[in-house]
Amino acid sequence: MNAISNIWKHPKTSAAGLLIAVVTAGGVLSQQGVTLGGAGTGTVVTLVSALASAFLGLLAKDPGGPTSEPVSGGASQQAKLGVWALIALLLPLPFMSACSGTTVAQDIVNWTPALQSAVATVDTTGALLAPADTPLFAAATVGFDAASNLLTAQAKAYLANPSASALAQLQNQIVILGQQVNAALLQAGRIVDKASQQHALAAIQAVGTVVSALLALVQSISSKAAVAQMAVRSTIKMAAVRPYLNEMQTATVVAGHYGEPIALARMQMAQAEQDAMVVGF
Repeated sequence: MNAISNIWKHPKTSAAGLLIAVVTAGGVLSQQGVTLGGAGTGTVVTLVSALASAFLGLLAKDPGGPTSEPVSGGASQQAKLGVWALIALLLPLPFMSACSGTTVAQDIVNWTPALQSAVATVDTTGALLAPADTPLFAAATVGFDAASNLLTAQAKAYLANPSASALAQLQNQIVILGQQVNAALLQAGRIVDKASQQHALAAIQAVGTVVSALLALVQSISSKAAVAQMAVRSTIKMAAVRPYLNEMQTATVVAGHYGEPIALARMQMAQAEQDAMVVGF
């Protein structure tokens, strides 16, 4: 039987086995003094081990009799969700774990066609809105073309020459475009017509999804001081625009770009967003 298929058909057993392995490995790593970094007052290793133990407790079930009962549909779905949650914990987003500045630079450039496509969609979205809403949408997104073109050019320049000055320009431009997107989301939220508002928010969020991925990439190769400065310049915070975002839309784009399941991308994006908000975005 195919190993992957077997895991999916028997999620509870597979999850339990994986969790036991994590707890065991965590104990060995702790004994060897391996921490994988800090997490609150403890270490990443102890945090992962504790969470794995907690999942094991949730999966545990008292024997109900001599005959084993099949796992119900609801229980099966919960177990599968537990598998995805653990995978999300252990496997951060590709743009959260790049190996080198060159790898990150290439990933940034790889995202730029999606950015250009999303901006092109914004340019045509005005035709889908009610006539009274078109001017507001146009005014809110007027800077997208210039800012995205400059960001694309800077990304390619950084890939060709990953210098400190090129990185500084990239840091500045991603903040500028990110703030334009956030401001546009707030403006689109004022549109009264529900159909117009839905079209406007979806188009702007498509741009914002790519910008969020690029922001995480740029953060991953920036110093703490530089990230702090970027956060200070980001005056419209993520929390302000959070009510206007569709998590599934974002996860679908990210999952398609990296070739991973949507459920996994959704959990990982939530963690990436939380990490960004913690440092001030």
